[in-house]
Amino acid sequence: MKKLSSAEIRERYLAFFEQRGHTRVPSSSLIPGNDPTLLFANSGMVQFKDTFLGLEQRPYKRAVTAQKCLRVSGKHNDLEEVGPSPRHHTFFEMLGNFSFGDYFKELAIPMAWELLTQVFELPVERLWFTVFEGKGDIPPDTEAERLWIEAGAPPERVLRFGEKDNFWVMGDTGPCGPCSEITFYIGDDLSKMHAGGVNSDDPDYVEIWNNVFMQFDRVTMQPLPRPSIDTGMGLERMAMVLQGVHSTYDTDLFQTIIHRTIALRGSDEAHYRANIAPYRAVADHSRAVAFLIADGVLPGNTGRSYVLRRILRRAVYQGRTVGFEKPFLADVVQTVIDEMGAAYPELRERREFILE
Repeated sequence: MKKLSSAEIRERYLAFFEQRGHTRVPSSSLIPGNDPTLLFANSGMVQFKDTFLGLEQRPYKRAVTAQKCLRVSGKHNDLEEVGPSPRHHTFFEMLGNFSFGDYFKELAIPMAWELLTQVFELPVERLWFTVFEGKGDIPPDTEAERLWIEAGAPPERVLRFGEKDNFWVMGDTGPCGPCSEITFYIGDDLSKMHAGGVNSDDPDYVEIWNNVFMQFDRVTMQPLPRPSIDTGMGLERMAMVLQGVHSTYDTDLFQTIIHRTIALRGSDEAHYRANIAPYRAVADHSRAVAFLIADGVLPGNTGRSYVLRRILRRAVYQGRTVGFEKPFLADVVQTVIDEMGAAYPELRERREFILE
């Protein structure tokens, strides 16, 4: 397994699909332009929603993106988990490949297998794959099951799960369909790995990628004339796996920010280890603040502005708990801009605006 930086993971993912006929599409803004029901983009498919619904035509049928996402409100309202949890974030990046009525499972699954096992060189013996077990008139996804096994997955590690884990819906109307999740076992002892750990709360089993097969019309549950593909791989989790650590905060996506915070505080590794949750929260929140302000959100009392205000307040509070007495957040955000500006040029272009 190759130990890759987050920048290398992002670029290898994008280049892999670009070489296979996908158009590299820049991340959309965190503020959805086509969906008033969403406060923020929370997945890679948000900017393509109208394309999947047939309301918009694009000059390509295949796309690949690294999408900036934010989850802090609605059903994902778990801001207080950020810091104490080793893998929870407000801002995160979602890598995704998309087919708009072009290819389907017969190509999506072999490409996914090739990327995972040949490009990223993940050990097959640690990979698990899930497919939809079927319900009522919707049959089990034996096609995806067969394709994973034909690609090289051991049959005993292709598992069937129900609607909760392996069936995706956009809403009350529109496309829907089964999905196939890929889980990686990061435990130290392979002999302890077992099927019961998949889709459990066991932290040794990490879901790294979800392939959604948009196959049915939600209203009629009849097959779509042009089924589509929507996938999502969390960069933070993939970096954790490929860098051999057990927390996303121990990846290069966060360590530079955390060490900058330690230096600003004038503390050391021991102080960080004794106060790990607030340091992590500051690192996470500084990323969210930088990207939100870059996309034009300012602190306020309603909607998106209130979310930013909450994140800012919590970042300052967490900083105070580790001993900051003077303003510090702008210096931490500066590090975010330096670290992520190459992948997201809007950070550099709006540096002064963000830091004001």
